[in-house]
Amino acid sequence: MQRGDMMNFGRNLQYLRMISKNMTQEDLAQRLGVSRQTISKWELNQGNPELTKIKEICTLFNCKSDDLLFGDLKISSDAYSEITIEKLDEFRYMKYTVISPEPEDDAIRRIELLAKNLHLKDPKIIGWDFPYLSQEQINVYHMHGYTAALVLPEGFEIKEGGLPVEVRKAGSYVTITIEEPMKNPFHLISNAFKSVFQYIDVNRYPHGRFCFEYQYKRNGIEYMTIYVAIE
Repeated sequence: MQRGDMMNFGRNLQYLRMISKNMTQEDLAQRLGVSRQTISKWELNQGNPELTKIKEICTLFNCKSDDLLFGDLKISSDAYSEITIEKLDEFRYMKYTVISPEPEDDAIRRIELLAKNLHLKDPKIIGWDFPYLSQEQINVYHMHGYTAALVLPEGFEIKEGGLPVEVRKAGSYVTITIEEPMKNPFHLISNAFKSVFQYIDVNRYPHGRFCFEYQYKRNGIEYMTIYVAIE
């Protein structure tokens, strides 16, 4: 391959190394059986690895060769925080799901009304996509699903009736925070999820299906933190 064909390779290699538990150039060199200077040259796009080394790198970082060579793996925007791992205590919540062409606002309004009826000030509302739709709902009626949930304060008692209370056990989550996510939601939020799952794949963390987003304001600025559960 010519150098111009792989201009993203060096940046992508450095990014994958850094999100792999801050692996050093020396660590990577030992894994691949090359010198640290060789890794440095690759990251500076001053040389290209052989095909066998590209395959080894893809195996090591659990990525595809096309993404490694030609993709743009690192999201470059001041809107994003660093990716971190956060432990959350067990929490209880009440949820409401809407399936429609634009379900987010309807689901959130229902949960906001629930919080008001429960006399909760500054309620914590989280949400996630609801995936269990038929192909007809998706392709013919252009619907998608969204679940909004009210996180209940610790020790808060709920009378019987109404929405059931569910429990999420304590666990670890890979997280990223977006500043002003609604300025360009389709780009900012989708890329944030992409980066989180890429981080999970590179580090080979087992993960289930549970993830959620939490939108809030701080000092007049809107933020969204994305949480993806890992085992």
